Amino acid sequence: MSAAQLDASKLVITPVENPSKPLSNDKLVFGKTFTDHMLTIEWTKENGWDSPQIKPYGPLVLDPSAVVFHYAFELFEGMKAYRTEDNKITMFRPDMNMKRMNKSASRILLPNFDGEELIKLITKLIEQDKHLIPEGQGYSLYIRPTLIGTTSTLGVSTPDKALLFVICSPVGPYYKTGFQAVRLEATDYATRAWPGGCGDKKLGANYAPCVLPQLQAAERGYQQNLWLFGPEKNITEVGTMNCFFVFKDSTTGKKELVTAPLDGTILEGVTRDSILTLAKNKLDSNEWIISERYCNMHELKERAANGELIEAFGSGTAAIVSPIKEVGWNGEPIFVPLLPGEQSGALTKQVAQWIGDIQYGREKFDNWTRVITEL
Repeated sequence: MSAAQLDASKLVITPVENPSKPLSNDKLVFGKTFTDHMLTIEWTKENGWDSPQIKPYGPLVLDPSAVVFHYAFELFEGMKAYRTEDNKITMFRPDMNMKRMNKSASRILLPNFDGEELIKLITKLIEQDKHLIPEGQGYSLYIRPTLIGTTSTLGVSTPDKALLFVICSPVGPYYKTGFQAVRLEATDYATRAWPGGCGDKKLGANYAPCVLPQLQAAERGYQQNLWLFGPEKNITEVGTMNCFFVFKDSTTGKKELVTAPLDGTILEGVTRDSILTLAKNKLDSNEWIISERYCNMHELKERAANGELIEAFGSGTAAIVSPIKEVGWNGEPIFVPLLPGEQSGALTKQVAQWIGDIQYGREKFDNWTRVITEL
């Protein structure tokens, strides 16, 4: 008998007895409040995927020897559902998250699954708690699919048991300050990712080691790290986000949007891909070059000194875009221009508008949004 595939039609729902009431938007703190229900699906090598369960949100019960605790067999995704002005609930490019989740799973020998089946299950989960999705620009339902190895053993080997679960959190803007430009510390004393590693996978093991350098940067007055790699001081990512720079050639007047290439060390960000696609679609090719290449700190410093650095921003699901106003390197500041009286550059502001319009249903683009339910 072959192992069972993930099958949304086998879903069993156990609803809560007393549904929660929505919190007001001003009380939402990113990742601190959770919806009433969670999705869990167990997997074994022998039998494959078990029947999916939607049940009241609560603790997991795991053996202390489960391999997730000892050897970091864990990966996750970050997605969002949005409440549109006409009270529809949409998800933004969920197929991209499913592809990346399966890539991450393959890297650490956890089971793959049919992404469309998981999207159906997440849709059912959201339907249970759709009344808890906040309304308004910058507000959404953050969705956290997670896959862990649960085999009970202290031996280092391929897990023969796993658990896929999904929890949801009503959220407001990722940064408490809202849309505010940040200061970064160029970080070469710690490394986020390296060739041959797992920097392009969304593994929990990639994140914990980055917290200490962030705290060290914060002690020096910076909000985040600008991660560098190699003797060339190549700029890779910013915090937990992809990074973009805008330069303007002082000779030709042509602008260039630059982000690091997907060479195995860079996370394949859904927002990153969306920005590149929209930029190629909407910006005038006679005035703009869209480049996936490395920019290093020497280029950044030189072009800032020559007035050719126009703006910079980070991108990711949680924050969407985060404008950058300064990079500290070797004890000296490199200032990034902002629009007069504002907290971003012109393209940063435009990108936020482009993506926000699609996510909240004000504009359609290439079937990127899926209407999953209505209020």
